[in-house]
Amino acid sequence: MSGSPPNAPEGFALDSQLRAQVERASGVPTASAPVLKLAGQASSRMYFRVGTPPQSHVVMVMPVDGAKKSDEASKGPAPTELPFVNVHRYLDKLGVRVPKIHHYDEPAGMMVIEDLSDQTFEAELARVDRSKLYTQAVELLAHLRYQAEKNADASCLAFTRAFDEELYDWELHHFREWGMEAWSGRKPEGAERSELDAHFKRIAAELAAAPRGFTHRDYQSRNIMVKNGELIVIDFQDALQGPRQYDLVALLRDSYVELPRDFVDGMLDAYIVKFEQLSREKIDVKSFKAFFDLLTVQRKMKDAGRFEFINRVKGNPGFLVSIPASLRYVKTALDAQPQLGPLRKIVAKYVPELA
Repeated sequence: MSGSPPNAPEGFALDSQLRAQVERASGVPTASAPVLKLAGQASSRMYFRVGTPPQSHVVMVMPVDGAKKSDEASKGPAPTELPFVNVHRYLDKLGVRVPKIHHYDEPAGMMVIEDLSDQTFEAELARVDRSKLYTQAVELLAHLRYQAEKNADASCLAFTRAFDEELYDWELHHFREWGMEAWSGRKPEGAERSELDAHFKRIAAELAAAPRGFTHRDYQSRNIMVKNGELIVIDFQDALQGPRQYDLVALLRDSYVELPRDFVDGMLDAYIVKFEQLSREKIDVKSFKAFFDLLTVQRKMKDAGRFEFINRVKGNPGFLVSIPASLRYVKTALDAQPQLGPLRKIVAKYVPELA
């Protein structure tokens, strides 16, 4: 979507502000620079390209009243520093490639960052070898996780919040509310609701008991950019503490790019090999993959419900197309977790795709 039309003076005012921010950051005159609004995802932030690549910058525009607030449920006091800046500093210290920050105008809620072009990991898959690209992504993730486990930093917000039992459980009930109930028009009640609550609580407790470390939270094909063959990580501001498999679920059970199980297993093996090389730690492959499947049930249930929430509450239907893939992932993971049969029996009454 391009800059504002002639009959929208407030749009021209915004364009002028965006150009001024870029000029302040770069020192290059921008009076005639084109302004293009970039396609957004599910967050409340907006992004604009100012200039023409490769001489262009991106301006991130944040809601002034909620710039430091997470779009996902989390606990703890409101951060005193913009999470994007805080986590960016930590990842940069670890040697993880993140977009350069050129200028941050906190009162205006605008940040000028490096223009990474429009080449996402998802788009790059159409033109390069899939195995090579995913191997690069899982090895980058292994490097990130290893370095973070060696270099914990209490000043980084990701070390002050975690996937605990309460958060896992909240996300499962997010699926109950926006998946099971919203889709079927019916609510589990009485003994059935009590049994569902108990199943969710057991899953949440098992997931929360695993060792935790730095977790991006949404390390998937639209949050990794590709520039000159290099992978650049974005959308990391909601990072927190979680199990090693969490970001692997986000990447390899991505609702936007479906992957066959044998390929997923190969990529899990590649991650394990890389992490073992870095850490000299021996990982039990069977238990690692079983936990990956349990996390897949939780995460993809949450995603399916979240996409419906974004549609009904935020008025953005763009993610509805990704619900079927999310449910297929849940179904496949349930196939590998026979102990979850009683849970499956309940949810399939409301979501037949999971039978």
